[in-house]
Amino acid sequence: MRAARHEGISRGRFLAGAGAVGAVAVTGGLLGTDRAGATGPAKTRTAAPAAAGERRGLAQRGVCYEVGDGEAHAMRWTAARMRRDLRAIDEDLHANAVSVFGDGVERLAATAQEAAERGLHVWVQPRLGDVPERDILDHLAETGRRAERLRKQGADVHLSVGCEFVLFVPGIVPGADAVERVENILNGNFDPEEMARKLRAFVAKAAKTGRSVFHGPLTYGAAHDEDVDWTLFDIVSVNYYGYHRTKAAYVKELSPHLRWGKPVAITECGCCTYEGAPQDGGMGWHGSVDYTKDPPELAPGIKRSERTQAAYLLDVFDVFESMNLYAALVYDFVSPESPHRADEPRYDIDATSYSIVKTIRERPEDPESPWHWEPKESFHALSRHFERAARRGR
Repeated sequence: MRAARHEGISRGRFLAGAGAVGAVAVTGGLLGTDRAGATGPAKTRTAAPAAAGERRGLAQRGVCYEVGDGEAHAMRWTAARMRRDLRAIDEDLHANAVSVFGDGVERLAATAQEAAERGLHVWVQPRLGDVPERDILDHLAETGRRAERLRKQGADVHLSVGCEFVLFVPGIVPGADAVERVENILNGNFDPEEMARKLRAFVAKAAKTGRSVFHGPLTYGAAHDEDVDWTLFDIVSVNYYGYHRTKAAYVKELSPHLRWGKPVAITECGCCTYEGAPQDGGMGWHGSVDYTKDPPELAPGIKRSERTQAAYLLDVFDVFESMNLYAALVYDFVSPESPHRADEPRYDIDATSYSIVKTIRERPEDPESPWHWEPKESFHALSRHFERAARRGR
């Protein structure tokens, strides 16, 4: 088993570890979700949330970008790679926003500053998991101080106090690490009322910590069905991986988030890269890879389809635009832990990733191999959509 690392946990690393032991849903699936990124910015792209009744579409469109230290040396964050990636996000993807997430205050701050200098709207979200609550709050406070420094320099910065605390914060549900907590939720080995009470208490602590150091827009990356007191925040943020056959059904499911009278942001959305992945939503990775084999192998029946991923993202962005939501951010940009294999489809782990670019290793089976990424169809589809939408908004 690939255990979760206690100094910090990334979504990609967690999914790999959970897959190795047969855990099930993580993103958007555990709590009942429907299945059926220092100077001021070089250029300004500020946009306020749409007024009631105004038909404009999203104000911010972008992608999530992780700054974790990686499972292998070759996968670790570097300043040079980060700068190249943000250049592509800005100039090629035509995004106007990026969510910088992960552990490590210096990595978060350096990436957020580079994004701000490119004129991007910056969402900063620290994710430190499987450590005591005090450590998580201290990490949040230091990240928030750095975000506030950047905001004071003129950057458009949002601070998210964290992501889906049920998974990443010890003690809300039983479990020594995130993998065990997932298994306990799936097996019903938890008290739902106690979980809700502890979750709300820690969200309140995180909001108080964020407010004490950061004076810009504050939010929290909630699972779609998470019970959050949004009076504590400026923006209602939802990690959304739902699937429906019609636009009306999407609108019906998302509309309750508007009742708070605050801007609504989709802080994660997406699907894996195989046929049927949209229907599997946040559970798309589960059961799709056999991690007991060396090297890991795709499960029978998993057929790569970049077109499927691209079509789903265009569908949900059409919904988000039609609802005049504040922001939508795709999960995620790149997943180095899930390499693409065009020569050996059964080892094409990228088919089970949510990233919009594919990781190509020089030595496919070696995690320490040099690698680069290439755009998927979803990258190109979103690029066209983002560019057209930006032109309409001028």
